[in-house]
Amino acid sequence: MKIAIASTGKELESNVSLVFGRAPYFLIVEVEGNEIKNYKVIENPAVNAMGGAGIQAAQLIANEGVEVVIAGNIGPNALNVLQQVGIKVVSMPNLKVKDAIEKFLKGEVPAPQFPTPGIRPGMGRGFGGPKECVCPVCGFRVPHQRGIPCAQHVCPKCGSRMVRG
Repeated sequence: MKIAIASTGKELESNVSLVFGRAPYFLIVEVEGNEIKNYKVIENPAVNAMGGAGIQAAQLIANEGVEVVIAGNIGPNALNVLQQVGIKVVSMPNLKVKDAIEKFLKGEVPAPQFPTPGIRPGMGRGFGGPKECVCPVCGFRVPHQRGIPCAQHVCPKCGSRMVRG
């Protein structure tokens, strides 16, 4: 069985990414008899896309022949792409990649929480809304500066583009 995990890093000890479409990496893990046999790392080319990151990431993963995707959250468009090709999607935020795989293999799968709203600009033209910028990869938060889109900021912890939170 092949499992794709949205990850903040290139190792099994990395964290499961909070956001599927903006995950910096995907670990494609081959499992045999409930044991991890091998894995490869794929960099997500959509991590800094201005729009459609989830769909692009879902298409990338679908081409890898995986049966399951594990991520923190996933938007409705990416979820739709994955479900159309028969890929099961599991939400396991706040875990290490290795721990998420082990829980999945033991059948310790939480109730589905998908789809979650995609992270993208709203229709408010910048008025109101959340008062902070959030890193979709590591969750780091900074106060929003009026007049400066969060997407123009880079997370000081991991270097990803910030989003309005």
